[in-house]
Amino acid sequence: MSGGKKVSYSLKENFKLFTLNSNRPLAEEMAKLLGCELGKSSVTQFSDGEIQIRIEESVRGSEVFLVQSASEPTNDHIMELLIMIDALKRASAKMINVVMPYYSYARQDRKARSREPITARLIADLLVRAGATRILTIDFHSPQVQGFFDIPVDHLTGIPILADYIKEKALDDVVIVAPHNGGVVRARKMANLLNVPLALIDRRRPEHNETEIMHIIGNTEGKNAIIIDDLIDTARTITTGAQALIENGAKAVYVCCTHAVLSGTAIERIESSSIKELVVTNTIKLDEEKCIDKITLLSVAPLLVEAIDRIHNEKAVSPLFE
Repeated sequence: MSGGKKVSYSLKENFKLFTLNSNRPLAEEMAKLLGCELGKSSVTQFSDGEIQIRIEESVRGSEVFLVQSASEPTNDHIMELLIMIDALKRASAKMINVVMPYYSYARQDRKARSREPITARLIADLLVRAGATRILTIDFHSPQVQGFFDIPVDHLTGIPILADYIKEKALDDVVIVAPHNGGVVRARKMANLLNVPLALIDRRRPEHNETEIMHIIGNTEGKNAIIIDDLIDTARTITTGAQALIENGAKAVYVCCTHAVLSGTAIERIESSSIKELVVTNTIKLDEEKCIDKITLLSVAPLLVEAIDRIHNEKAVSPLFE
């Protein structure tokens, strides 16, 4: 994971940091950086799958930061989060800041067809109704999701973390590649940070989870192509895109993303693909069987801790967006 210089943070007496089951290693790293202990709580399940949560210390009047990604098993982790927020509210916590590094259901941000739900809005409504007073997250799949909330949302990005890693590799002839039309803005941000050109994989998806590469816009011949996306789920898009780049003369293909969902046969696809290295962050806990040699894991803990410090001490968070 990425390192950084030692920073000392000033925490008030009413500060509390809790976590649930989705990504305890990330929360432990954050607690270590902040110089605090994780709050005491327990999560259990009844035999029928019902979730029970107990907060095992006083939170009355506290400013609580609760760390929970909505990663697999997604619905269990969302229910844990909602129940914990309700428990904190009923225990008289003053502020409930939800630190949600990965916000699932963000791909369902609009009605693409008749009679479809807008599930991203539903999850936002549930979090607010449960009692969350602020959301801190990284790289929504659709940036407009932050408009679904009636509470403050601090929307950070992992692109600078990924860009710094690529910069340290000192690759020559680099081109940043957007894997689809919707990823151009994200790719342009990274290209600007690295001061390199931009290319686009123009593709068409005939069926759900199927990708057909049409053609590549931009010069990738003889270059180190770096595909950037916010998340990788089945890995079909990036592996097909990487093969197309190689066939169009790219020297090597690297892939960067913030959220390593990596569901189904994603690891097998990546392992057998022409991708040289996949760089991801730890917004989602990466299980041991997914930690293959091709994957490099970077930490978002310093970024989240810096944001928490700014929120807690009432300093501007906006410098972290730039």
